[in-house]
Amino acid sequence: MRANTWQGRQHVTVQDVPDPRILNAQDAIVRITSTAICGSDLHLYHGYIPTMKKGDVLGHEFMGEVVEVGPAVRNLRVGDRVVVPFPIACGACMACERGLYSVCENSNPNAGIAEKIMGYSPAGIFGYSHLLGGYAGGQAEYARVPFADVGPLKIEVDLPDEQLLFLSDILPTGYMGAELCDIKPGDTIAVWGAGPVGLFAIASAYLLGAKKVIAIDRFDYRLRKAKDQAGAEIINYELTPVAEALREMTAGRGPDACIDAVGMEAHHASGLIYGYDRAKQATRTESDRPDALREAIMNVRNGGIVAAIGAYGGFIDKFPMGAFMNRSLTMKSAQCHVQKYMRPLLERIRKGEIDPSFVITHRMRLDDAPRAFQLFREKQDECVKVVLKP
Repeated sequence: MRANTWQGRQHVTVQDVPDPRILNAQDAIVRITSTAICGSDLHLYHGYIPTMKKGDVLGHEFMGEVVEVGPAVRNLRVGDRVVVPFPIACGACMACERGLYSVCENSNPNAGIAEKIMGYSPAGIFGYSHLLGGYAGGQAEYARVPFADVGPLKIEVDLPDEQLLFLSDILPTGYMGAELCDIKPGDTIAVWGAGPVGLFAIASAYLLGAKKVIAIDRFDYRLRKAKDQAGAEIINYELTPVAEALREMTAGRGPDACIDAVGMEAHHASGLIYGYDRAKQATRTESDRPDALREAIMNVRNGGIVAAIGAYGGFIDKFPMGAFMNRSLTMKSAQCHVQKYMRPLLERIRKGEIDPSFVITHRMRLDDAPRAFQLFREKQDECVKVVLKP
């Protein structure tokens, strides 16, 4: 089959790889009809996530048709149309029983590696390094899906792939970010990053009752989408000091909650701290650039909530612990527990409360994945989200 593979820093290639096969009685094989490039794929592309190996198949946002099932699979049949969540979860461990699917205790066969970096291991993830299981991803023609009775959501409504694909990751992630904010009627929420996850966080905050949502970014085309299609007020941080703008927009108090939808490769227009982070990250003495997270902590109101849903990989420096502790702040975070949100969000899509396809700007063939990665990375042609068709 054809698949998009990691070949080294800033180098991906679509090539022929062996077809996946059933390895466990609970596996299914899915023929992929739609897949996508996620912002967190760029962390792999840039070489900031350790344990990648040449030839690894990328991609963790995909959906398609079941073409084979293992003998222990009960909930799926050949021919079923499914969306596959990016975290791989067994459904039976303590974490899964509590709905914490992205920290499943049984799905990462390389848990020992993850424990050295993180203390305990999170779940395995499709196409996201050997640190998180070494599973082949979904930017391919076919994928093996472990624990097939637990993960894939069977689709029984007549909706196009483009309205359903993002149930695999970014729509639940954005919604979870808003849910973590414990939104009350009348709240103001600030969202750092107007990429796909940030856009869904904005839309979700309104669904959950926010009065005002403020999007913070530096690209005019992303801010236009946040304003025109998600209803946000906007701040271009390259033109306007964020702290001053937020105080003015919130009567001097600050947002009730802030969402970091940027993660480990945050950019800042200027300042010594940004240069410090860039230098340390380039020399691999700091794994993540947490500028958006720092700014969210410093600008949320006293007693407020910071929800960190942008992907982080390791360690950060210059964390404002004094502000965090003295101002009675709360931080909440997770890789999204996608399985928990898929069905409720499918129902919202079915009812017309949200159409996730509004984030799509580019549709390309799987064989065009290398060009798509470059387009997405360089923010060329006003690229927000690329959907690939095998």
